[in-house]
Amino acid sequence: MWAVLKKEFKTYFLSPIGYVFVGVFLAIFSILFYITIIEQGVTTFQYLFYYAVMYSVIFVIPLLTMRMFSEERKTGTEQLLITSPRSMTAITLGKFFGAVLVILIPIILTFVYLGILCFFKTPDMPTVFVSMFGFLLVSMTYISLGMFISSLTENQIIAAIATIATFILTWLSPEISSKLTSISLIEKFYPFTTGYFPITETISLATVTIMFIILTIIVMKRRKLVK
Repeated sequence: MWAVLKKEFKTYFLSPIGYVFVGVFLAIFSILFYITIIEQGVTTFQYLFYYAVMYSVIFVIPLLTMRMFSEERKTGTEQLLITSPRSMTAITLGKFFGAVLVILIPIILTFVYLGILCFFKTPDMPTVFVSMFGFLLVSMTYISLGMFISSLTENQIIAAIATIATFILTWLSPEISSKLTSISLIEKFYPFTTGYFPITETISLATVTIMFIILTIIVMKRRKLVK
């Protein structure tokens, strides 16, 4: 798993994808920081992560996930992947955590913004850290979902479009019907910004993440049998 993780992480930054992801995320976060903190004078730093999920993660995570398995299939390296002595579980987890490491980079860089805010007013640090954890957790859920979609097609563009469409559906589901609120990942993230650690939402997001990782492993194992 570790070898795959290192390879995936390096691959993101051997191409523009990793830099574009970090750059776009920080650009959106900077705009949100300026509007909410500087212009409006709001000092609740945790809400920046809520808006970041709404306006950033949904659209930039597909940049990471669209190539996970689709590119392997398109370039013909999937055969090498499938016949590798490594288990499909190790390969899938390596790809997953490689993308998670990329997500961690902009999260760590947000401490710069937090430091700027501390010059004006000290925010509620426990709430900020819980929000960061929730942001990472919901990002991992989106990564697992995007990875699963990538395992279903060899076209990166189709994988990206399908992933974005699915993400938007989970975003707008409460607006479509109150009965669909339970599938909204953004609604599950909101409690992390309220000042307490939401155990139910944590378990829910972790369960969905694990479910899509398992589904990806199943899809790839079936492809291995077919090959």
